[in-house]
Amino acid sequence: MMRVTIDGNQYDAPEGQTILEIAKENGIKIPSLCYHVKTGQAGKCRACVVEVEGMKGLQTSCTVKAKEGMKILTATDKVRDAQRLVIDLLLSSGRHDCLSCEKNGECELQEAAYFLGIERPSFKLGEKIQPDNSSEFIIRDNEKCIKCGRCIEGCNNTVVNEVLSFGYRSNDTAVVCDDDILMGESSCVQCGECSQLCPVGAIIDRNSIGKGRPWERKQTNTVCAYCGVGCQLTLHTSGNRVVKVTGVEGAPCNDGMLCVKGRYGYDFVNSKERLTVPLIRDEKTKELKPASWEDAIELVAKKFKKIKKENGPDAIGGLASAKVTNEENYIFQKFIRSVIGTNNVDHCARLCHASTVVGLASAFGSGAMTNNIAEIDKAEVALIIGSNTTEAHPVIGSYIKRAARQGKTKLIVVDPKWIELADFAEIYVNQRCGSDVAFLNGIMHIMIENGWYDKDYVKERCENFDELKTEVKKYTPEKVSKLTNISVKDLNAIAKMFGQAKTAAVFYSMGITQHTTGTDNVWSVANLQMLCGNIGIPGGGVNALRGQANVQGACDMGALPNVYPGYQPVNNPQAQEKFEKAWGVKLANKVGLTVTEQLKYAGEGKIKALYIMGENPVLSDPDMNHVKEALEKTEFLVVQDIFLTETATIADVVFPAASFAEKDGLFTNTERRVQRLNKAVASPGEAKEDWIIVQDLANAMGAKWKYQTACDIQEELVTVTPQYGGISWKRVGTKGLQWPCPNPEHPGTSYLHKDKFARGLGLMKAIPFKEPAELPDDEYPLVLTTGRVLEQFHTGTMTRKTEGLNNLAGPKITISQEDAKKLGIKDGDRVRVISRRGEIETCAEVGEKLIPKGTTFIPFHYIEAAANILTNPALDPVAKIPEFKACAVRVEKI
Repeated sequence: MMRVTIDGNQYDAPEGQTILEIAKENGIKIPSLCYHVKTGQAGKCRACVVEVEGMKGLQTSCTVKAKEGMKILTATDKVRDAQRLVIDLLLSSGRHDCLSCEKNGECELQEAAYFLGIERPSFKLGEKIQPDNSSEFIIRDNEKCIKCGRCIEGCNNTVVNEVLSFGYRSNDTAVVCDDDILMGESSCVQCGECSQLCPVGAIIDRNSIGKGRPWERKQTNTVCAYCGVGCQLTLHTSGNRVVKVTGVEGAPCNDGMLCVKGRYGYDFVNSKERLTVPLIRDEKTKELKPASWEDAIELVAKKFKKIKKENGPDAIGGLASAKVTNEENYIFQKFIRSVIGTNNVDHCARLCHASTVVGLASAFGSGAMTNNIAEIDKAEVALIIGSNTTEAHPVIGSYIKRAARQGKTKLIVVDPKWIELADFAEIYVNQRCGSDVAFLNGIMHIMIENGWYDKDYVKERCENFDELKTEVKKYTPEKVSKLTNISVKDLNAIAKMFGQAKTAAVFYSMGITQHTTGTDNVWSVANLQMLCGNIGIPGGGVNALRGQANVQGACDMGALPNVYPGYQPVNNPQAQEKFEKAWGVKLANKVGLTVTEQLKYAGEGKIKALYIMGENPVLSDPDMNHVKEALEKTEFLVVQDIFLTETATIADVVFPAASFAEKDGLFTNTERRVQRLNKAVASPGEAKEDWIIVQDLANAMGAKWKYQTACDIQEELVTVTPQYGGISWKRVGTKGLQWPCPNPEHPGTSYLHKDKFARGLGLMKAIPFKEPAELPDDEYPLVLTTGRVLEQFHTGTMTRKTEGLNNLAGPKITISQEDAKKLGIKDGDRVRVISRRGEIETCAEVGEKLIPKGTTFIPFHYIEAAANILTNPALDPVAKIPEFKACAVRVEKI
């Protein structure tokens, strides 16, 4: 610590802090515009000048680091005159119409002028500049720009999208996009970081204009409802409507950053299409008609009781949701198990990361992401495989790009198609779809042959190495090159870079998991990281990036057919006894049916009733025509959702539910961090929180549940879920807690398996390569892989209610230039895509480096061009996950 004197008062401060930082921490007002805690020192605006004893002239307090004994003056006449001149010139250099400006009340220039007593500018500078209205969500008004550079710093060094820069010179200096083109024509991805950092009204959110002044809005911090990153955000509400979203600065997962969906994709909350009353299908007209809650609950309870009595509890299945809270998933699986009496409960993790849960649990003893987001830049090398991170997990993508740009982390990117991270990579290769095990075995072969692995770690912390060594010995570089289409040179370079790194991380997502060999793929990743000693250390690990906001929490809460909350097996007598005692009922000990099995059995008439909460399997599951047919055959279908989804339109009863903005509860993100959702607005009409609906139904079937709040449910679930034992509603606070957190004194766990694997020794496994279930042939010569695009999410239930997102990204098939030329297809042409299961029509996207010959890509968000009409329902034999990432198709120009 050091001691400094500011305006005659002494303050203690840590070494290395600037004068401005010390002043801010101690409530001393120094005007500043270009400085932001996230973008750091700037020294551009010079509004923060102060006098420092022994230093010549005025000093910018945002750049000068304080020293022991330093004496600083912040309010002398000399300082104030300089500050006033700077602010006066900035006010004069543009048109700052405070009365009509959207930033009125939260403008830092306005605040500085008020503090310094400046009522109107003294000068008149500059000519009128037209605002840039070209982009979907952001308006740029250079007349209000003070050239502080915060937007540029944020764009280039925080989110690392590298769009903004200064152009021109002297008084003509301006912030420009790319090579001075309109924002809407530039490479800007509309993340809005520039808008959040702008201290004035030069960059504003289009959709919040005219929706109320800052002091008229209520602000509620909560957690984003989209991907699994767990970004904290602030909902700005007025008149029970969400009118603006900003990121929470300093939040552990996102530090204020958001993607275009998280910041601007909130129209679904306010949508007029929201379900507001229960719906019951009329027996005569076959139409869904409004009904009372009493009638809807009574009908469902009556039908469930009847089916259970006549066919047994296993004739009923339930699908929980990664979009609802931990408490709601807990109470849903409790309802299925203790009231219905079956373990037929599952959720969408089956379709994305079931193979992660199985593979990592088998290898390590725990099926979750091992490390955390904040330590990404501690990896010397990072392998990105099967993850289009900047599109599917954009904020984590920014952390990875930043680590690469700062020279802290070298990237290896392995993906069948071009992704943005390829431009940041030391090595980028295209592997053939479905050849991941061959690739991973191949680089492990090279590492073992050259001694590029951690022998002591393997000896002390792992078992079964000899079997693994024997298997990978078969995968010579030449053989693997033929299997993967990766050159021998690149295989050797990857193995050397990764194997020789002191700390290396692997990041993967559904490009690894969504295969008939998904469990093999995940276990192979685990093999690699055990071989290199990268488990149980900061910055290393197997980082499985979860796809939805609470998919990790849904798994933790036991929304799976084989485990109770906390991954306690349903066929384990001790676990069964524990939950029977806790819930006061007799429980089934037979493993239940997965999502895919429930739908299959429904189509065969073995499952008579399905209760689906917050899922849309018609669009999300493979072989869509078959799924729809199965649901239509189901004797009694109940759907609980916020919209009348493609699945809900088939239902016999529809329950209207609350959105994430309308409830309290907890989400668990991809790094196992448990965080708070806080209610910001009331639900529309008669819509209810999901846990309330489930409790009403349970009590109508004879239960006597008495939960009054989500907190009541949380207090129960921690008593039966060991990993959550110390995670109370209060302790979660603003930063959250990472499980395992077994008791109230435990601080939470940033990375797993520090000194010992959860299962004791890490289990290596010899894994032979297997081809995908369906390979291209003469009739279907191309491989189709599916996935997400940045601007849309999952089945589009939420994102497609925002017009700007739809304008940015619509249906398409990405096809190589070589294949397109052979087929006579040009960029933008309408094409027909056909597989053995069906066909769709969409637009072609043909690009120079987008995708290699023989491979195509279709995003699965769009009902009008539903990729899952085409996909193969073949399953991984262990995890029962479908093979979304490889099937055979042909493409025809229309």
